[in-house]
Amino acid sequence: MNVCQSCKKELTLALVIGRRDICPNCRADLHCCLNCKFYDRYASKQCKEPIAEMVKEKTKANFCDCFVFAGTRTADAGAADPEARRALEDLFKK
Repeated sequence: MNVCQSCKKELTLALVIGRRDICPNCRADLHCCLNCKFYDRYASKQCKEPIAEMVKEKTKANFCDCFVFAGTRTADAGAADPEARRALEDLFKK
C-alpha cells in the first residue's frame, strides 16, 4: 500500500514515480524526499543514501536519482512480527 506523505491517503501508483507526478487527492508532489524510502530526518542531509545530493525543500519535487517510493507510513508500519517481539522480550527477562 502506498500512502501520500501529505494527505496520508492510499494511492494506486504506476511502477515508477515521475518527477512531475502529484497526489490525485491533495495535489502534493510525489517525487519528494518525504515520500522516499531513504528519507531519515536524523541522517546526514536527511538521507540514508550516501551518494544523494542535498535537497533543501523536502516536500517539493526534485531530480534525485536515488528516489524510491517509501509506501506505507502508518503507526504500525515499523511493528515487529510477534515471534521476533517474543524473542526480544525473552532476551531481556530477569
